[in-house]
Amino acid sequence: MATTKQEFGNIIDGKVISSQVRESIKNEIKEMTEKGLRAPCLVVILVGDRKDSQTYVRNKKKTALELGINSIDKTLPEDISEQELIEIVKSYSADPEIDGILVQLPLPKHINEETILNQICETKDVDGFHPVNIGKLGMRGRVADFQPCTPKGCIELLDRSGIKIEGKNAVVLGRSNIVGLPVSLLLLNRNATVTICHSKTQDLKEKCREADILVVAIGQAKLVKKDWIKQGAVVIDVGMNTDENGKLCGDVDFNDCKETASYITPVPGGVGPMTIAMLMKNTLESAKKKLLK
Repeated sequence: MATTKQEFGNIIDGKVISSQVRESIKNEIKEMTEKGLRAPCLVVILVGDRKDSQTYVRNKKKTALELGINSIDKTLPEDISEQELIEIVKSYSADPEIDGILVQLPLPKHINEETILNQICETKDVDGFHPVNIGKLGMRGRVADFQPCTPKGCIELLDRSGIKIEGKNAVVLGRSNIVGLPVSLLLLNRNATVTICHSKTQDLKEKCREADILVVAIGQAKLVKKDWIKQGAVVIDVGMNTDENGKLCGDVDFNDCKETASYITPVPGGVGPMTIAMLMKNTLESAKKKLLK
């Protein structure tokens, strides 16, 4: 089970839930290949030799192989020109055997990220950041080909924990293109009443205390304390920081808040494991659209 059954302090276990998602993906891919269909194929493009990016790419490849997804890693030199990278992305976008394309960010400073991401065909944009896909998230009656992985993982955690979204007051702390903005749109699409807070918001603490569901993605270690949340609120912590002891922590002070929240995600072990799981789910969905017509 993802949570224990009590009134407060239920832990939403992202490791358990992501494992369930991955197992489902693995079984679907096995069924596809047993029918003679090819496995889904994901291309991950890495420019330069940043250690953190190399680690992320290595973890994505490991997960893909475990699930039966073909993973192509394209590692390029730091000094590659923007035009050369554009041509590489275009070639993968045009290849019918490729289901998903991910360009690992950040890119070197001489390359414009927006320009490169715009070259990814929106039907292969398994990271969910193409402007067409983000635009569809923001329009009623439209369905994006893919939703951004971390926000999608947040919604999956809520759903699999049996937490109702419709009609709830949802407050999102942070407005980044990667998490804050898209998760706000996903919550709105699920009929929550959504408030987006940021560095210029007045009475920030009071705004957060109005939330039935509080999603925190602001990048400040242990910013949110128990007096920021109302009794029984659901708290989703997307933050990834290090504390004064050098240990990984979120934007929420977990120990301070866990007995006030009804459900809360830990860091590590909450939202983090869901991101790669959702990337693999998006890649599978892309392949199914082509192969199971």
